[in-house]
Amino acid sequence: MHISDGVLPPAIWISGYVVTAGISAISLRKMDVDDVPKVAVVTASFFVASLLHVKFGPTSVHLILNGFAGVLLGWTAFASILVGLALQAFLFGHGGITSLGVNAIMMGLPAIAAYQLFRLHSKFSFKVNDFLFGFLAGFFGVFFGTIILAILLAMSGEQFFGVAKLAAIAHLPVMIIEGIITGFVVSFLKRVKPEILEGSK
Repeated sequence: MHISDGVLPPAIWISGYVVTAGISAISLRKMDVDDVPKVAVVTASFFVASLLHVKFGPTSVHLILNGFAGVLLGWTAFASILVGLALQAFLFGHGGITSLGVNAIMMGLPAIAAYQLFRLHSKFSFKVNDFLFGFLAGFFGVFFGTIILAILLAMSGEQFFGVAKLAAIAHLPVMIIEGIITGFVVSFLKRVKPEILEGSK
């Protein structure tokens, strides 16, 4: 789901850096010092998952885990994802340097949206509550990210319209897989270590 350098016009990627700086400031202000170990583990998980990608025509797909990060970290997920993306770009050239800001928006904002969605689970009490809202968080984390990706590619010129459509189709199975993974992990953590989900309160 990463956008590489040279794809976006300067006006877009520069704006991406400005928006990312503002959201990162909010994200870091909401982080508690005691949460640093949890943030580090989630960042490492995101870093590794996003590196393992499968080619699909002119694009590629991979696990993103942004919904998962949002459930565990809340607003802090944005800073966590930004660090993971920066490490991928600088160490492995995965993504890009100029596109780092827009990539953070594309994956970080949906993580915050997934966090807000998962918070709704406290208003319901039926049995599959935890799995269902974990699934929805994982699914919509990728779904919203795919929409942002398609919009950014479409804004870059007509030559990217086809790639935008293909990327959206390619990420459909990823949405379902991440929904299932997040749902099961949330259900498990709720039983054995519910305090780990405190970022979603």
